[in-house]
Amino acid sequence: MPDESFLSWPFFEERHRAFARDLKEFARDLHVSHDDVDAACRTLVRRLGEAGVLRAVAPAAYGGEGEGFDVRTLCLAREILGYHDGLADFAFAMQGLGTGSVTLFGADELKRRVLPGVVKGERIAAFALSEPEAGSDVAALETTARIEGDTVVIDGEKTWISNGGIADHYVVFARTGEAPGARGLSAFLVEADAPGLTVAERIDVIAPHPLARLRFENCRVPLSHRIGEPGAGFKVAMATLDVFRSTVGAAALGFARRALDEALHRARTRHLFGAPMGELPLTQAALAEMATDVDASALLVYRAAWTKDQGAPRITREASMAKMVATESAQSVIDKAVQIFGGLGVTKGVKVEELYREIRALRIYEGATEVQKIVIARETLKGAGG
Repeated sequence: MPDESFLSWPFFEERHRAFARDLKEFARDLHVSHDDVDAACRTLVRRLGEAGVLRAVAPAAYGGEGEGFDVRTLCLAREILGYHDGLADFAFAMQGLGTGSVTLFGADELKRRVLPGVVKGERIAAFALSEPEAGSDVAALETTARIEGDTVVIDGEKTWISNGGIADHYVVFARTGEAPGARGLSAFLVEADAPGLTVAERIDVIAPHPLARLRFENCRVPLSHRIGEPGAGFKVAMATLDVFRSTVGAAALGFARRALDEALHRARTRHLFGAPMGELPLTQAALAEMATDVDASALLVYRAAWTKDQGAPRITREASMAKMVATESAQSVIDKAVQIFGGLGVTKGVKVEELYREIRALRIYEGATEVQKIVIARETLKGAGG
């Protein structure tokens, strides 16, 4: 059983503990075959919606709960779902990330159009920021959007887009030219059936998820689908990531917690040299490092989430620290779990092998570890003054 003592930390209120209890009961019975990844994601989104879990990704006025995002709830959801099923975590996360910009900056009409369906699990969301030559460097985006009357015409490509090919809408960032670099970007909601939008390629990765390259050729969308002010696309993207970056760390924490539990069970039940494996000093050293990494990650993740929920306008430094440490630590924890399992640990169908594939992408998406180090250093220098 996973360690639940962290729920008594002062970061949480009783409503968070109740949410965690209910979600754990739901997740224990969440068994969906991954043989057809597209179908699995559609099923998971529908079941998350039916169970009310997706209410966490939208305000109460549009079928969700609360006035805005409760980041602690988002993080608990991703940790618990990640512990049980990485694809379920992915399905939940993308419903939030793919509509977070609408929630934060969208007009009321746009919110009414998409958020209720997302909360019910009837509409699948996606966030289209990365391009072939612009991932971490958002200011280098080349996709363009020009205004023609009450229509926006988008041209360009997006790649590594999660839910690409199965989403009902994409939040797309494009260059509108109000100013050079990052100040000349805008965000738009593009329906999947918009004329001129095609799925150019489906992308297979080591831990299968719906992923695609999108092509926009004279793609026309209503100007009313713009999210936020003209030229404010960078602000929209960064504010959205500021909320959801901590949750990437929470997902990694869920993976790491599961790896630790699998390793503990293996150490207790596997006998080597006439004794349980857990009695070997090197195994104990590995388990000690794993447990410490898990707790350190949890402290940083929930510190960031709590800080945002207390009303901090931005948590750039805290979220970057949480994301960096939790994902890097989870990679280390899972690697040690695989080592404890030996040959069985690299056998397809064994949980630690699945976790080993699942964790790798988290160190890259929503800002690679190297980018987080730059962000943390800049924010720390800024805080030091001068």
